[in-house]
Amino acid sequence: MKILAIGAHPDDLEIFAYGTLAAWRAMGAELVLAIATDGAKGGTQPPEVLRKLRADETTAALAALGTPRLMGFADGGLHADAALVEALRDLIAEVRPALVLTHAPNDYHADHRALSAALGQAAGFGVPVLWMDTLNGTGFAPTHWVDVTAYWAAKEAAIRAHHSQDPERFVQMANRQAAFRAGECNAPVSERAEAFRFEPRFPFADIRALLPPAPALRPIGRRDVSG
Repeated sequence: MKILAIGAHPDDLEIFAYGTLAAWRAMGAELVLAIATDGAKGGTQPPEVLRKLRADETTAALAALGTPRLMGFADGGLHADAALVEALRDLIAEVRPALVLTHAPNDYHADHRALSAALGQAAGFGVPVLWMDTLNGTGFAPTHWVDVTAYWAAKEAAIRAHHSQDPERFVQMANRQAAFRAGECNAPVSERAEAFRFEPRFPFADIRALLPPAPALRPIGRRDVSG
């Protein structure tokens, strides 16, 4: 099984989906990782410095999962236009994935939203698209959860590989969010989960067989609730 994961910026896949990507890898899935923009506006250093620095950071961060493809679109200027749609369509045609993973259409960053819209067009009837959680879960209604507890230390290390981005803030945010998502599944407080949304559309109705396991079901009894 091939999974194509596309983030708008260097560090997006690490922040929003590293645990799930690692779980897929452990299942034997082939991962193709792509970064749409060059990240050249993600800091105060000159763009030419940031461009190389952030490419090096994401290459190191994702090394255990694969070598990312850097698509090179301008950071902060991504648009769901013909150039982006065609580049994504070509990538999908080359990879022929079973599933594509990307940003939700209502995420906080305009580049995230543009990539999501363009990928929806590029995927067409050929491959289902799964959306990653939004920043802090704002406006996001998950349909699927993945247990990433076993991969959490690796995820934190991957985020911290982005030294130029003050990564500790993202480590803290990711911990809070993943603990909450695990809590939605009644998982123990020590566990972590990443959440996703899939909207069925013809000819794709159910993608559960493509995903790593969710947190284990833990029914509650009357003594666990009040009322």
